[in-house]
Amino acid sequence: MPPTIAILGRPNVGKSTLFNRLVGRKIAIVDDTPGVTRDRKEAEARIAGRDVTLIDTAGLEEADPETIPGRMRASSEAALRQSDLALFVIDVRTGLTNTDRAFARWLRRQPVPVLVVANKAEGRQGVNAAMEAFELGLGDPVPVSAEHGDGMGGLHDAVREMLPEEGAEAEDGPDRPLRLAIVGRPNAGKSTLLNALLGEERMITGPEPGLTRDSVSVEFTDATGGLVRLVDTAGLRRRARVTEKLEQMSTAATIAALKECEVAVLVVDALQGMDEQDLRIARLAEREGRGIVIALNKWDAVEDRNAARKRIEDVLTASLAQLRGIFVVPLSAETGRGVETLMPRVREAHALWNRRVPTGELNRWFEGALAKHPPPLVEGRRIKLRYATMPKARPPTIAVFGTRAEQLPEDWRRYLVNSFRETFTMPGMPIRLNLRGTSNPYAEQDS
Repeated sequence: MPPTIAILGRPNVGKSTLFNRLVGRKIAIVDDTPGVTRDRKEAEARIAGRDVTLIDTAGLEEADPETIPGRMRASSEAALRQSDLALFVIDVRTGLTNTDRAFARWLRRQPVPVLVVANKAEGRQGVNAAMEAFELGLGDPVPVSAEHGDGMGGLHDAVREMLPEEGAEAEDGPDRPLRLAIVGRPNAGKSTLLNALLGEERMITGPEPGLTRDSVSVEFTDATGGLVRLVDTAGLRRRARVTEKLEQMSTAATIAALKECEVAVLVVDALQGMDEQDLRIARLAEREGRGIVIALNKWDAVEDRNAARKRIEDVLTASLAQLRGIFVVPLSAETGRGVETLMPRVREAHALWNRRVPTGELNRWFEGALAKHPPPLVEGRRIKLRYATMPKARPPTIAVFGTRAEQLPEDWRRYLVNSFRETFTMPGMPIRLNLRGTSNPYAEQDS
């Protein structure tokens, strides 16, 4: 039997929207009116390459057991008892409520592992607001936007880590396949590159855009002898009814490719250069926390290569500063020239994406960064940062503790991330920075 995951939370935090997003189709009715979901709904889904059963529950409310809200809560509690994992959904727009805190205390006493999903966390401001959920005492929150699909890759990774199953040890061992996705605009040469990597005409190719219609999953062994699983390689296609604009991006399909992968190869047409659509795909991969390598395809047809490379570098510097140093591999998928240099770069990006920095080294860097540029005054008060840890990799994540740490301005956060990237040589890696105040609000509420 596949593992069971229950989606819990107070009314109107987006549980049904998340349920539909994970299932991949609209099953649960979604509306802004609280209490739309009254009965449990179940559906099969595939999360991080694993089959699971999802349960969409009614909103958790404090109510008399004989009332409808009381019976809805009892139904949700029953769903939790039969589950292997609970996704506790909160709404970062409204912030934590007393109801959220009460149910968090209850969930901490349950034997089922709990993952906090901080929903409606659109953009960087929303991700920062999600950090408030640390006070629930249920571990690291996962910021997502179930409505727009942001952060679903991180959620898939977190679920995968919390749901061990038979055979998971082999999947996570040193011989497990590297999960790779090839993404890009229509007609950039994604299918041709796939064929070149496989050494066979697996995909139909041609000058017509949008030839690839379905997702493709294949495995191959690269030159290093390592296994590679190419996941959900299709997905960037023209939207229905759009004929004039060739390069309209389907965000949902891009997420479908990115949520399963560890490293994404963004294929860019070297003759056209990087446009806004390429940048949107790269930013989406960064938000999903994936390692990224740019394959600059059709390089053999470029006449002034110095100028072409300079244009690419200028665009990356101006528009993808958060991925400073990203690997760029010029190649020709059609002729095969340069293709042999791609997978070594992918392997290098994958190793950096998995890298953990020992706590001692991390805090020596942290002390040096503070000495070089002390945190600024905020509202006339100095922010006191005490220490840093690296709670996880995949992608590299730094947790900084200190008094009023969450008030650090954006420019100082960027300074800290860039300093970490340069000190530990992590070019092009998406780096997460979690800021945590030293107070522990829930400590006195639960013994």
